[in-house]
Amino acid sequence: MVIAIDGPAGAGKSTVARGVAERLGFTYLDSGAMYRAAALATLEDRREPAEVARTLEIELGERVLANGRDVTAAIRTPEVTEAASRIATDRAVRAALVEKQRELIRRGDWVAEGRDIGTVVAPGAELKIFLTASPEQRARRRAAELGVDWRTVLRDQTLRDEQDRRREHSPLRAAPDAIAIDTTDRTVEDVVTQIAKLARDLRG
Repeated sequence: MVIAIDGPAGAGKSTVARGVAERLGFTYLDSGAMYRAAALATLEDRREPAEVARTLEIELGERVLANGRDVTAAIRTPEVTEAASRIATDRAVRAALVEKQRELIRRGDWVAEGRDIGTVVAPGAELKIFLTASPEQRARRRAAELGVDWRTVLRDQTLRDEQDRRREHSPLRAAPDAIAIDTTDRTVEDVVTQIAKLARDLRG
């Protein structure tokens, strides 16, 4: 079974997806970490992003490994975040990483999160969730993680949202059959419980 969880930055995708995977005993797929790993490799060796994405060996788990190297912390810097947003607009990069994601989720039970899981990576996913939250709440959450002023995050976030929605390839949007969940005033536990119940009901 595949559970696809999409939504904009700061909506709680990673935290919720990890929680659902743990609750159900599924494997968690962080697609954003794959783009970040490819961005870091591009910054370091200056090859074309598409070539990097095609050849990069990425392992996801408690730690993120790129070509055998632990890059868990390195991929969370502001520079890599910006580079990841940039290469995510490259059609060839997305094609390469989407193929890697599809290969991963082909077998077993997965909770996969990102911005195009339910629309592009796994349109046949049994359960599709689209998480949302108010822009201010999303910015506050991200700011708390980074230790910066939330207003600064809000400005960057607004630009990122616009880029994600307008990009030609795999724009950010909810799949027609996705269930929208607003996390603005809800706890992680509450949202995880709801999604886990939906999954169990589908399995009968």
